[in-house]
Amino acid sequence: MRPPLDLKRSGRRDGLHVMTGWMHRAGGQLVAEADLIVPVPLHYTRLVSRGFNQSAWLAQGIARRAGLSCRVDVLKRRRRTPTQGGLSAKARRRNVAGAFKVSDRAATHVHDKRILLVDDVLTTGATLSACTRALKQAGARQVDVLVLARVVRETDVTI
Repeated sequence: MRPPLDLKRSGRRDGLHVMTGWMHRAGGQLVAEADLIVPVPLHYTRLVSRGFNQSAWLAQGIARRAGLSCRVDVLKRRRRTPTQGGLSAKARRRNVAGAFKVSDRAATHVHDKRILLVDDVLTTGATLSACTRALKQAGARQVDVLVLARVVRETDVTI
């Protein structure tokens, strides 16, 4: 098992319970203070072709453990964006700029709430920043972020 890659690439959920346990423990205070858990969304066409949203699975598992609500319908992608793999940090920011919005139906669930935004992997933070911006524009009081893994590049490490 190679979490979270097996989860992301093949939809293997055999380690999902363990992964949500890690996230629940690691993000204990953030989870405890959240009013609502929201996953990073996939564009509809990507969701249909892949068949699952791994971030939604993680968010739902954390919400179940914590006894909180998880809303997969809050954030929507306005447009399909190219995959971020291989893009520089600057290109990633450009790629997702304005790509997310809070759905009109779900805006009342966000207003004046503390949102816990969940994703599987943090690389540069471009996607999470764009999602946070959309949630704040819709009136979220605070947005905290919880991820399963972070990409560490050679330039991030000093030996």
